[in-house]
Parts: sequence; structure tokens; C-alpha cells
Amino acid sequence: MSKRGEQLQNKGARGKRRATAERSASASSGAPGGGGGGDAGTPPARWRLWLKRVLVWGGALAALGLVFLAFAVGFAASSLPDYATLKAAQPGQTIVVRARDGRELVEIGPSFGEWMSYSEIPENMTNAMVAVEDKRFRSHWGVDPVRLTGALIEGITGSRARLGGTSTITQQLARNLFLNNNRSLDRKAREAVLALALEWKFSKEQILELYLNKVYFGGGAYGIDSASRKFFSHPANELSVEEAAIIAGLVKAPSQYSPTADVQAAVDRAQVVLGLMQEQGYITADQAQVDVSAVQLKEQAGQNSVRYFTDWVLPQLDIILPETYEPIEVWTTLDVGMQRAATAAIEANTPKGAQGALVSLDRDGAILAMVGGTDYVASNYNRATAAMRQPGSAWKLFVYLAALEAGYTPEDTVVDTPVTIDGWSPKNSNGRNVGETDLRTAFAYSINTVAAQLGNEVGFGTVASMARRFGVNSKIDTFPSMVLGSSEMRVIEMTQAFAGIAAKGAPVEPYGITKVTGASGEVLYRREEVRQSPAVPDHVVKGITDLLQAAVQTGTGRAADIGRPVAGKTGTTSSNKDGWFIGFSSGVTTGVWMGRDDAKAVPGLQGGRAPAQAFAAFMRFAVKDRPVEQFDVTLELPEWQREPDEESLLGSPDDYYYIDEQGNMVEPGRREPSNNPLGPDGQRSSEGPPAASRDFLEEATGGSLPQNQRPPREPRRPTPQGNAKPPE
Repeated sequence: MSKRGEQLQNKGARGKRRATAERSASASSGAPGGGGGGDAGTPPARWRLWLKRVLVWGGALAALGLVFLAFAVGFAASSLPDYATLKAAQPGQTIVVRARDGRELVEIGPSFGEWMSYSEIPENMTNAMVAVEDKRFRSHWGVDPVRLTGALIEGITGSRARLGGTSTITQQLARNLFLNNNRSLDRKAREAVLALALEWKFSKEQILELYLNKVYFGGGAYGIDSASRKFFSHPANELSVEEAAIIAGLVKAPSQYSPTADVQAAVDRAQVVLGLMQEQGYITADQAQVDVSAVQLKEQAGQNSVRYFTDWVLPQLDIILPETYEPIEVWTTLDVGMQRAATAAIEANTPKGAQGALVSLDRDGAILAMVGGTDYVASNYNRATAAMRQPGSAWKLFVYLAALEAGYTPEDTVVDTPVTIDGWSPKNSNGRNVGETDLRTAFAYSINTVAAQLGNEVGFGTVASMARRFGVNSKIDTFPSMVLGSSEMRVIEMTQAFAGIAAKGAPVEPYGITKVTGASGEVLYRREEVRQSPAVPDHVVKGITDLLQAAVQTGTGRAADIGRPVAGKTGTTSSNKDGWFIGFSSGVTTGVWMGRDDAKAVPGLQGGRAPAQAFAAFMRFAVKDRPVEQFDVTLELPEWQREPDEESLLGSPDDYYYIDEQGNMVEPGRREPSNNPLGPDGQRSSEGPPAASRDFLEEATGGSLPQNQRPPREPRRPTPQGNAKPPE
């Protein structure tokens, strides 16, 4: 072999040995078993690279977030009002409701007691609030990291192990001062920023002072002094440890733990607060065992029947006023004296186990008194404006109105006889029938069969339409039994209908607000007078007033007599479930209802007894300062309703032109005396010569002429059976 060939062979051998050595080294440092290849070290290196990137970028983002948060908190802190401004701000709208004479009836909305400085607030009160709402209040910077972490864990795991919410006292203050209660992430973020800003700008003592003077404790009470006066009748600087525990326990759920709503719930919650105070070292074990149930609560005397009226009238502000948050005063129509009299009348006359309601209207519809039940504190359900009850015979007002408009008069003869209409056979309450009687008597004694016949004759739809004319808006059935009041009505709308009769047939609209004024006295709303045209002719109003007066004078409503003219109607439903009396006198119309909320029978309940007695007790006071007003019941029938042969009603012959025997026209009152000026009795006659001789008249009429005699009117008899077509 040549020398050059040996060199090439040696060079190749050395390259093979070097490659073998590299593979051995690689194998010795590779995966177990000597394998793994040349890429075995790449994944650990990449993982470390990504971890490094996450830490670097995460740290950068966190730093950037902290910088942004610092700027946000700094900007919020610089934008916060000063302490004096925050102290003066009041949440919510205050509404003062006044009676017709200007006296304050009730104040609705926020109630603020005396401002308590931090040094004046009892230590037990601050400790109780911190213990139950934010035990790390004195150590965090506005947001509690422990609570926040717990909230995140709860959100991930769904656990409910935490006893408190996520918001600290500072966060709650921020929300109360600047935000709403929406449970959104955006609101929580802003709440946290504002809390940090508050902690930056104010001391812990200032924050706690603001919080305790502004937090809501229920019942309209804002701040511990207002709550202390509301629940315990003394200022907040006199709070005992058990009273402080009750107040601190209210913040979580003011309505649920209110001692005026549920005493036991308030006591149980206070025991939890005392336990937390002991656990955190604020009180001893002996102090934690105080008897909270022995705390003397304030009597809620202010919750009287006037609240039935204010609960009904205040929602109307949303309709009559533009949106406003300034304090306002609402001037109403309520008469304080009449309201007291109405409350006493209902309480004194309502049968045991039953409820009573009363509405009284002035002649223009102004509400003078309203009672929705026997005890507002026990039940704030307003039976005067919300309860739907059958009016019974009080509904006959509309039946007889329709009959009078159709041509009946109070003197017309009707027949009380058994009747069946479409399979329905009404019975009278005494089980008897009296036969022929007049319309006035049938109404006064509330004879059912006559009302049924009248309703059938005029048409049930006509009766319903009559009720609509006088403001009845509830559903009205047009079955035959509707004439006896089977459709359910509200007390206020039945009273409204009777008030329309008292107003000479002009429908009235009940109202309770006359004006609303703002904080500076400017008038925001003033009621304008509304004039309605009469819903029925004048002779119909006089006729129904005649009937209503007879019902009190001689009929079922005699217990409603008050020594002056009263017109009204009783109503009693089957099995004595409802009793009504509605009537008017001297321009005041009052409706009274009594019955049970569950519509069960009330033994002995009849419209002519307890309801009529309550009506009389109230009305004696209501009209005592008003002049006595006699009812105008003199009927002047329209031309179409007069009989064609009643010419004597058209006046004296002296009031008309006539033709004398020579064919000359003689003016009224200018008649010349006849040749024989003396009459048969020797006295001068004031009559002129007759227009025609007696012989001529007898021959023309076919018989002897009656002397000064009017033919009698034929009695009106309602159709006893069958359905008559209602008049068009």
C-alpha cells in the first residue's frame, strides 16, 4: 500500500473511534437503559423556559396592575368629597304626608337621628358592629384579603362555609355612599377601589363614625341613633350591650331581623352577635349570657289606621309627579278627626273574628276617612280598596236607577210574587210575599223578587251599564242573580257610586292628594277640579234619593238614622258572609263593609245591624259641623212620561189664548166678563165663557162629562217571567 493510502486509512479509523466515544458519552448521560437518543434533554429545558416567561410576564402584569390600581385609588381618593360633605349627605327621599288642615300625618322614608361622633358612640356598639360585620376591620386597607380569597374558593368549590359576606365595613360604606346594590363584577371592582380610597383619605375612626351614622337598620331608620330611638325609645349613647347586639344584627337583613316584625328572630340574631363578641375578646362569657329577650322594645303606636290611607295614596305620586329625589310634602284630603271617628266606629262595632272597612267621601270625591281593617299592625291589607266582596242588596241601587230611568216612579204599584227567571228563583229574606205594593216600599224593605222582576224587565245589561256610569270598574256578571249583588266589588267603588247620587247624579272620582310641594316650597303638583255631567236625568236622581231615604226612615236601614236626613241602603249576602251599609247625609257619603277575610259566615251579621250602626256612629261626628240638608225628592216628570189626559197639569185656562163666541182671539188675562157676571151661587165668577157648550162636549165624547175628575193611572206591574229586550 502506498504511503498516502495508509494516511487515509488511519484518518478514517480515528474518525470512527471519535464517533464511538461520543455515542458512548451520550448513552451514558441519556435515558435509563442506555437509549433516549440525542433529543432527550430538550423538554426539561423548554418547560423551564416557559415557566420563566410566565413568571416574568406575570410579574410585569401584576406590577402594571398595581400601578394602575394605585393610580385608580389615588384618583378616586382625590375625587372623594371631604368629610363634612359626606357627613351632611342623606340617602333616600323623605316624604311628609299632611292632613287637609296641614297637620303632619306621617313621615315616610329615611329617618335620621342625632349625629354621633366617634367618641360619643358606646364602645359596645362599635365592638358589636366590628365583630359581626368585619373582624379584621382595624388591620386591613379597605379590602380583606382573607375574605376575598375565601370568596374565590367558594366560587370555585361551591362551598358555603364562610359565615360573613365578602364586603368589609369600608366596602359597605362605599356602596352606601356612592353605588347601588347590583351584584355585578363591575360594581364589586368599583366598590373595592372606593374602599381603598376611603382608607387612604380617612382614618379608621372616621370611617366607622360615618358607617354607624349612615347604615340602614330597617323601618326607615338610618344610623344608630335613629335605630335606637325607633326600637328602644332612647338615644344611641345609652345603648346597653344587648341592645347594641340587636342593632348590629340588623345590618345583614333589616326586615328579617327587625324586632318590630319578628322579636324572636331579632333575639336569635343578637345571640349570634354576642357570641362573636365573646369569641373576639370584646366581652366576657358572663356578658355574652345576658337575656336579650328581656329588652324593652318601643310600643309602635304610630302604626295606626292612617297608614291604610297613606299606603293607598302614596303610590299615586309615581303617576302625578316627574321623577324626583328631593324631599317633598304631600297635602291630602284626610280629616284627622273623622279618621279617628272612623277607626273607633269600626273597632267598636265589628263582630268578633270579623274585619271591617270604611270609606268616607266629600261631595266632590275627596276622601275624608279610610279604614282598611280593625288593626293595621296586625294586618296592613286594605279591605277598603283591595278586597273584592259581594255587595248584596246594596247593588239594588243600580237596578232601581235603571227602572226609574225606564219610566217607573216611587209610587208605582209592583207585585211581590214568586218568580222564576231562566231557572233562577229568588227568595225574600223572610220567606214571604206581600203581593201588591209600591216601588218605594219594595226598595225600603229590600224585596228580592221585585228587584229580580225589575232587572229582568229593564235588562241585566242595562243594570250593568248603569253601574258603569257611576264609576264601577270591577267585572259585572249579567246573569239574573246579578240584580241581588252577586258580582264582587270594592268598598271604595260602591261608595263612589252612592256619592254620585249625593252629587245630584254627577259621577265623582275618589282622590286623596290636593297638592305636592318640594323642599323649597314650590308646588310640584296641584289637583285641578274635575266637573262631570250628570249620568242620569234629574227626576231619576230625585226618585232614587226618595227610595234611599225611605230605606233609612222605615226600611232595613233604620239603625243608620242620625237625627237628620239620611239616604242609604243595606246589603247582606247569603249565609251572613258580608254586611254593608252605604249612605249619605249633608254632602258626606260613607260606605261600611264587615265580614271575614276567609269569607266564612259571621253569625248575626246583617247590613242593617253592625254596619249601619258603625255608619251612624261615624256620621254623627262627620256631619256635626255641617248644616242640615233636606233631600229634594219632588218629582217633575219629563214630558214623555206624563199621561196624555192630564191636561190640568198644563196650567189654568187664563194662561192661554182663546176664541170668544164671536170668533175674536182674546189674550191671556184679558177676558171680558160674560153677560151674567154672577155664578150660580150668586158670587162673581172668575171663569170666562166655555170654549164649547156642555151639550156639545157630551155628544162628542159619547157620555156624560165627569165633574173635575182625573182618570186614575194604571198601576205599573213588572213582567214576572221571561226576558224582556232591554230598551235601546
